[in-house]
Amino acid sequence: MNILIILNSLNQVHDLENSLNSVSHSVTHVTDSTEAINYLKKHQVDLIITEIEIGKVDGWRLSRLVRSGVFPSHAELPIVVVVDDYCERLAEATARLFDINYVTSYAELGQITDTIEAVRRGEGQLNKLQKVLVIEDTQDTAELVKRMLRQNFEVEIAVDGEAGIARFHQEEYDIVLLDIMMPGMTGEQVIEVLLEINPNQVVIIMTAHGTVDLAEMMLEKGATDFIQKPFKAEQLRKVCDIASKREDFVVSNAQFAARSVELHDQQEKYQSLSKTHYRILDSLNTVVLELDTEGRLSFLNAAWQQCMSYPVSQSIGQYLLSYVAVSEANMRRNLELDIQMLISENRRSLCTEVKMTRRNNQSIWCELNLSPYFNQDGILVGLAGTLDDISERKKVEQNLQYVAVHDALTGLHNRYYFEKELENTAKVAQESDKTFQLLYLDLDHFKVINDSQGHHQGDLVLQEIARILSSKLRKEDILCRIGGDEFVYMLSSMNQAQATVFAQEICNAIAQSRFQYGDNVYKVSCSIGLSEINGLLHSADLYLQRADIAMFAAKNKGRNCVHTYRDEDKLTDQLKQGFEWAHKLQLALLEDNIEIHFQPIIDVKTREIEYYEALVRLIVEGKLVYPGEFIPSLEKAEDMNLLDRHVIGKTFSIMHKYPAVRKVAINLSAQAFANESLLSYIEEKLNEYQLNPSRVIFELTETDSLTNITATQRTVASLNQLGCAFSIDDFGTGFSTFSYLKQIPATSVKIDGSFVKDMLNDPIDAALVKAIHETAKALSKKTVAEFVEDEATLLELEQVGVHYAQGYHISKPKPVEQLGIVAESKLSASCESVDTSM
Repeated sequence: MNILIILNSLNQVHDLENSLNSVSHSVTHVTDSTEAINYLKKHQVDLIITEIEIGKVDGWRLSRLVRSGVFPSHAELPIVVVVDDYCERLAEATARLFDINYVTSYAELGQITDTIEAVRRGEGQLNKLQKVLVIEDTQDTAELVKRMLRQNFEVEIAVDGEAGIARFHQEEYDIVLLDIMMPGMTGEQVIEVLLEINPNQVVIIMTAHGTVDLAEMMLEKGATDFIQKPFKAEQLRKVCDIASKREDFVVSNAQFAARSVELHDQQEKYQSLSKTHYRILDSLNTVVLELDTEGRLSFLNAAWQQCMSYPVSQSIGQYLLSYVAVSEANMRRNLELDIQMLISENRRSLCTEVKMTRRNNQSIWCELNLSPYFNQDGILVGLAGTLDDISERKKVEQNLQYVAVHDALTGLHNRYYFEKELENTAKVAQESDKTFQLLYLDLDHFKVINDSQGHHQGDLVLQEIARILSSKLRKEDILCRIGGDEFVYMLSSMNQAQATVFAQEICNAIAQSRFQYGDNVYKVSCSIGLSEINGLLHSADLYLQRADIAMFAAKNKGRNCVHTYRDEDKLTDQLKQGFEWAHKLQLALLEDNIEIHFQPIIDVKTREIEYYEALVRLIVEGKLVYPGEFIPSLEKAEDMNLLDRHVIGKTFSIMHKYPAVRKVAINLSAQAFANESLLSYIEEKLNEYQLNPSRVIFELTETDSLTNITATQRTVASLNQLGCAFSIDDFGTGFSTFSYLKQIPATSVKIDGSFVKDMLNDPIDAALVKAIHETAKALSKKTVAEFVEDEATLLELEQVGVHYAQGYHISKPKPVEQLGIVAESKLSASCESVDTSM
């Protein structure tokens, strides 16, 4: 190996040559950069060992010259820099910038052969790309990060927290980019594990839903920095670059503080080391500073002038406090106390944010880190630290803070802000004799605007409503938008009577307003519920619940009015009980607490079971609840889609387990036929349970299908294409026209039971049953009679010609286990129909 040594000390060169020649290396020695460059122009070398101060071109710049490829030698040849005495992390950080492979000291030159071997094996090289671990569950985002960083970093990807921790156990990473919101382990849990393994690990948080509170929490957990999605490539690179250097700066600061004490006792070495350090420090973007024991600036690197616009020479000797913004008197006072505590050794370190004033009177936010340093005798010499411009970060934090508590559409405070204020207000009422009035406002029929004109027009109306409401707002009150068309006021210094008048004024103002956008003119009204915050309830949410109930009472009274919640009010009490019952039903659905009971349907002529109708029951608080008790509540709460899906899924599951049940007819709600996603759900479940679609019949009542014939026709056509059949249930209840049967492509018609059960005694009912059957027969449709409760009725139906029948005379509904069929058997069984209306 041909080695070029660029050193001034002949004794050290002699020792080096002896060590290297002993292992058969060819060594060439020069004393300055001019000789080195002339030699490199004519010869190839395999390794360069150089000092920093080697003449007109220092060691750092000589390295860059070699890396440019202008010499015959390979541009990537190993370079080792020797320093007299150095702050390790600073020298290593600088070495990485100048593509140096290794940094050593004169004291370590005795082990130069080991160093050379380590460099040749690629161990401990400083100029390798730093390793970044990206823990991100969204593949597109992870790949985007990798593309953004791959020029400057070696990037690896983990798809979730567990995979990231597993990699972290196996490898060391300079930086971890961590997504907060992931399935499985959260970002908060992952960072705790990472920092437990390596307390000094640099972790950058990535979030698309960040708030200032979340960012602050993650930084307190130990995160180095955070970046908000979506981000640009230059933003991500800058954050990673800052993070990669931050640890260098922090460690360097501590090391430099320790070295500074030694410099007082080593004046001869000070000049050489000082030049090295100044060059390194001046290359940093972070301000490095020292304060004496009176708080005056005793040292600053060149970054001070770039940050503060003041020359270093004019700033040395000035008090650091004199640069704190004059408007921040409290901040100045607190910082003065903190510095005094550091100097008096009552505090070990300080990390704080301060607002500084630059030379042009422009204010900037900075992060200040300070710690005391001592001489060899343990006497305090001063304070050393760093100063970083965080103005951009503060802007992001302020924007996040605003977004966190404001509604983007109207600019009003949002539900998050309201809930905090409601809690505080309830606490004030509880601890004092003050009362407050809560107004819950909901626009009447606003959904019509969104559905008919589109959400853009609806948004314009909401913005105008917000302006009207804001014009009524007093300085001491609070107005928030807490939902789509829902607003709340919290009024102080008002009793209920005054609040009622105020609320009625709002109703009048909205009702009298016209909202015109282009050729469209809208008029809306509102219903307002009022409750008093008096400190008597144990939960603040109960006040909002009362106002909500009162608002629904106002709607029940005819809308465009105000209703006040009172315990003795029967209307609000009924609504409250209704809400509580609806909640129990919703909980039962969410927990899948449903049962399916089966009732056989027979062929009237043969008396053999043709298929079964499956009837749904809910289990609420351990009791079986029948459809008549819960269907109206679910329809009012618009939760029938949820029930429809549960019934389909559970029925298909039973059919899969009991293949002897050959066919299924599922009675769907009108809401289901308006739900475009239901068809894909049905197809998904058919595939999941491997069911032939021809085994399924879907039913819809006559009255429900008549509400939107077009939607019904479209859905039935799609079901037929899928292979399922369709039946009209309870036919005759609407009975608006027999032509209805022609419009819906149903294969069968179920005659409403109210006609069937009295047909022996009521000739009109008998005539209607016969008319329905004859009409259906003419249209090639089968008929089914329900509520068959005796043999005489069954015989009469046979005379009329009705095809199928069901009722208690035939069998009561039973669980599938009681039908006499065996799970997974191949016995012939019947068709199954789910009726959510019985």
